[in-house]
Amino acid sequence: MAKAKAKISQEFVPIDEIRDGIVVLKDGSLCLVLMASSLNFALKSEDEQQAIIFQFQNFLNSLDFSVQFHIQSRKLDIRPYLATLEERIGKQTHDLMKIQIKEYIGFIKNFTETTSIMTKSFFVVIPYQPAILTGKKSKGLLSGLFGRQSKQEASALEKRTFEENRTQIEQRANVVEQGLSRTGVRTIPLGTEELVELYYKIFNPGELEKPIANR
Repeated sequence: MAKAKAKISQEFVPIDEIRDGIVVLKDGSLCLVLMASSLNFALKSEDEQQAIIFQFQNFLNSLDFSVQFHIQSRKLDIRPYLATLEERIGKQTHDLMKIQIKEYIGFIKNFTETTSIMTKSFFVVIPYQPAILTGKKSKGLLSGLFGRQSKQEASALEKRTFEENRTQIEQRANVVEQGLSRTGVRTIPLGTEELVELYYKIFNPGELEKPIANR
């Protein structure tokens, strides 16, 4: 039953695989995710604000493809920090330091229980739809005339197609990176492991509420 539920859940996830920092969707399209730095717009002078708006407007007008801006807002999980402090209590030999650390832990716990401390992450999603999709189950007329491709030939073709599409989407990422840098926003592409963690948290938000296992 558990395997059946997991299979049903996976059908709602549009991701086919995450490969070399590129997200491959089930419809054959690709996307690349950039993590962007924040910008404290309110602390800028009026002239600086106008310059930022002007540069951002120019950036949007220069794009000939769509992009998606995603803001992830989550409650800050303070438990790992508290666990580190509790470990230091056991390592302390000075009684006064132990008391001060315990009081500090109590202050942090009370503060976080009464105040919602949020952390925000900013992402730019760059999509790319290949002109010709070569699906795994597709069969062309020529393949019927000349026979099936060997596994090696099919693998080489798939790899070459992926690299070509990857080049195209990375070119788009460079355009976005240069455009946002003019507004003072720095970006960095997410790697495979970072993408897996990002999407896992998106599709499993309840995992953050689980208790941390004792070491």
